[in-house]
Amino acid sequence: MMRWKLVQRPNRAIHARARLSLHYLLNRVHFRHKQDVGSVCASALGKRAACLAATLALAVGMIWILVGISPAWAEERFITVASTTSTQNSGLFDKILPAFTAASGIEVRVVAVGTGQAIRLAERGDADVLLVHHKPSEEKFVADGFGVRRFDVMYNDFVIVGPAADPAGVRGLNDAPAALARIAAAGQPFASRADDSGTHKLELELWKKAGVDVKAASGTWYRETGSGMGATLNTASGLGAYAITDRGTWLSFNNKGTLAIMVEGDKALFNQYGVILVNPARHQHVKAKDGQAFVDWLISAPGQEAINAYTINGEPLFFANAGKLGS
Repeated sequence: MMRWKLVQRPNRAIHARARLSLHYLLNRVHFRHKQDVGSVCASALGKRAACLAATLALAVGMIWILVGISPAWAEERFITVASTTSTQNSGLFDKILPAFTAASGIEVRVVAVGTGQAIRLAERGDADVLLVHHKPSEEKFVADGFGVRRFDVMYNDFVIVGPAADPAGVRGLNDAPAALARIAAAGQPFASRADDSGTHKLELELWKKAGVDVKAASGTWYRETGSGMGATLNTASGLGAYAITDRGTWLSFNNKGTLAIMVEGDKALFNQYGVILVNPARHQHVKAKDGQAFVDWLISAPGQEAINAYTINGEPLFFANAGKLGS
């Protein structure tokens, strides 16, 4: 099974230098073998068989060189997708990307960071496709000319998790801001991603609705990890702290310890994902054809079925909801 690794976009300048070096090497080899063939043909005194054999050996040797030392970049067909740690940590990519590659011949290389950083990567042209989960930021990305068109792909929800003892008394609430207000009032530890991710953006919106100034609480009960979702859940587990997480990462997280879901079901915890092709008019090196093929597959019946088929212990992590029209 192919492994989907975090990668950086290849340096095209390095590839150009590699091609020049290869061209130089082949010319040198070709010149030397031409001399050898000339010597053989001359010494053979017109013996055509010997001359033909030498020429054939040169041709075979050149083919071997081309096949043997041809750089990997000449054979690879891939796109780079800037996406989120929550999507990566959920295991979704490991499940669905092999199906796309098998159908298209296109490898997908995922750069998994927070939504804010993923958008900045795409704005710089360091990705071909953007797949994140903060719709206002995605719509701005398109409006600013960095993306071609946004499509809904799938959704799940966020939950508030915390220690089973629930010292803040929030278990069973379906009002996320009210639950956060109780956590703050009780001075109970809360682990925040603090990484400008889609999860972090939502969290800050909820704190604002709760009327809590988390900047003033930083370093006390409010702990800022600056990390992805999995690492932040590890921190919460170790501290016995509350945290907000997407359900997909929570279901696939194996170090829950005493943590359990405390709050769920609030409409404010809805978590929509969108996909956007980076605008090739802004960055000419964007692999528009292959990138669009990936977008089209995600919102097609096979892609949507692959998303819905991903479950853990029979529970789906995402629900496909691509519509016919993007935004």
